[in-house]
Amino acid sequence: MSYELRDLRYQQTRRTPSELLEHLQTFRLKPRVSVGIWYFTPAGGRFHDRYVPAASIEERLEMAADLARLGVTGIEAHYPDEVNEENLHLYKKLEEQAGIRLVGSPFSHFFDPDFEFGSLSSPYAKVREKAIETAVGGLKLVRDSGAEVAVSWPGIDGYTYSMCTIFPWMWDRFEGAMAEAMDEVPGVRIAIEPKPYEPAPNNIYRTTAEGILAGQRIEARLRNPANRRLLDEGHRLACLNPEIGHVRMGFEDAAAAFSLIGLEGRLAHTHWNSQPLGNYDQDLNIGVVEWQQSEALMFALWVMGYDEWFGIDINPERMPVQKAVEINMQVLRILQDRIESLPVGRMIECVEDPASNRGELELILANSMRRV
Repeated sequence: MSYELRDLRYQQTRRTPSELLEHLQTFRLKPRVSVGIWYFTPAGGRFHDRYVPAASIEERLEMAADLARLGVTGIEAHYPDEVNEENLHLYKKLEEQAGIRLVGSPFSHFFDPDFEFGSLSSPYAKVREKAIETAVGGLKLVRDSGAEVAVSWPGIDGYTYSMCTIFPWMWDRFEGAMAEAMDEVPGVRIAIEPKPYEPAPNNIYRTTAEGILAGQRIEARLRNPANRRLLDEGHRLACLNPEIGHVRMGFEDAAAAFSLIGLEGRLAHTHWNSQPLGNYDQDLNIGVVEWQQSEALMFALWVMGYDEWFGIDINPERMPVQKAVEINMQVLRILQDRIESLPVGRMIECVEDPASNRGELELILANSMRRV
């Protein structure tokens, strides 16, 4: 399967109230669900050892095959730690036998001790070269495997102290290095995953808006004619992969943040879980806390006409991954069923004419809770 750049320009469509109502009455979300191989046997943390035995990539892919019965059709794996040129055939085997294909590959830019002071933003040229090599390899693997997007979660890139952090240097190094990698493998999309903190005390792109600005600046640096042609046609190549948990860590509203990315045509992939407002990154099952955030986000994606992947990104430390995925698949279906049962025409009237419908939207939402 060859690489095909997904056309995200539909996300930028603006609709009048009547057009929106027609859209909601005719368009149905069709969630394509992916899982991340990294949480199949969760590791320990700073304060406790792992609770489950470690498993090889082969063993974890065997576990993944069992998830096809739940409706999972995609898998994500970090390059080169979890997927690489030597073991890609194992992922092809998974696709052939279970219909679960590799759809996204984040760069392994955070665990290696060489990246102690950052990866693409490192002040050391040799470290940046290693990080660029990883990004180039990851982009090539996405291209050659038929996956859809390379993901950049720059978790170790960032800073500890605001004082004497020369922010333009940090951003210039990261964005210049990313553009260099993308120009070497033109036409392949990357998706930045912003996060406020962890493991860096302050991540390089803390918020959704910062991720969008980074995407714009990276694209401005691209020089390969193939990349420039795609940009001239209105496609985005430096996109985002927002995660509910990261968005809530930064005190952002999930529906608003994801919609802002769609406004730019940059919503290449999404990661789903739940997270207490603020707090450390917990990767809880979808909807376990802040159900309304998940439901409002699902509605916002319905409004957008979102047709990309729903990536389940969790950390099931205390339950089998099969059980955790089963729960999350069911929750995604419940969320979709609930929003599709809402009287959207009446709700649009309330939003368009709030003065004549005081309290009506609240009553609609209250009555919808009877179906919880």
